[in-house]
Amino acid sequence: MDIGIQLPEIERFVPWSEYRAMAVAAEEAGFDSLWLGDHLLYDKPDGAKGPWECWTLLSAIAAVTERALLGPLVTPTAFRGPAMLAKMAGTVDEISGGRLVLGLGSGWNRREFDAFDFPFDKRVTRFEEAFAIIAGLIRTGRVDFTGEYYRAPQTELVPPARADLPIMIGSTGPRTLAITAGEMNWWNEWWSHFGNTPDGLGPLVERVDGALRAVGRNPSEVVKSVALMVQLPGGGGRLMGAEVEADAPPITGSPAEIADQILRFSPFVDHVQLVVDPITLESIEALAPAVARVHAG
Repeated sequence: MDIGIQLPEIERFVPWSEYRAMAVAAEEAGFDSLWLGDHLLYDKPDGAKGPWECWTLLSAIAAVTERALLGPLVTPTAFRGPAMLAKMAGTVDEISGGRLVLGLGSGWNRREFDAFDFPFDKRVTRFEEAFAIIAGLIRTGRVDFTGEYYRAPQTELVPPARADLPIMIGSTGPRTLAITAGEMNWWNEWWSHFGNTPDGLGPLVERVDGALRAVGRNPSEVVKSVALMVQLPGGGGRLMGAEVEADAPPITGSPAEIADQILRFSPFVDHVQLVVDPITLESIEALAPAVARVHAG
């Protein structure tokens, strides 16, 4: 099993110098992938919160790392024009030397859609059109698309993106899976949607496998991945309130105990992304033994 880590989002203000140090340290600790949430604005009890712009930060991280995969976890297609997003993905993939995983979704946080003037209605229909443009440009380098919400007339990617650039879908919605099953290379789900437990994950994986079989694909062709919540000593700021904490308790314990709990997911998934509380340079370094134990199986 491979193991990645999500870098900070809105836990606190994090300058670029710290992001750079954490990304480099995560590679040195053995993590296989680095991920950024793609969000714009949250309302929290202590005021508005927001991270740096995801794709700008991804390009910078791509330039200062060498080995780990990297990607958004995940990008709402509504935040950028689909043809432009394909262009951005090809560029970041080039900077990284072919390490990008293009995570896509339809988004969910209406606050940021409204604040940045992106339409929130018909999100799956809009996603379907955007996905057709993005996947077409990446796979073939050109599209000629006119839909109800998006247009890409006689559009080409020059220079072309890597045709086998992996596309990851962050959804278990039946309609979204039907839209994407023919082209997805990865699938991902968020820890709170399956209780942060293997038992809760199984039915979701079966749903994904069914969607893949429905379009004639072998489920083994797609990398299955999940984000897992891990809490270390000193944590408490990354959980999303008592209700979520009660329904989806974090993985805790020594590095060996954390690794053993992560390995319980191995019958279902190929790759996990740790959502760590607290997410600090010290936490990344402390998890190095857990990463080694997961790799050892």
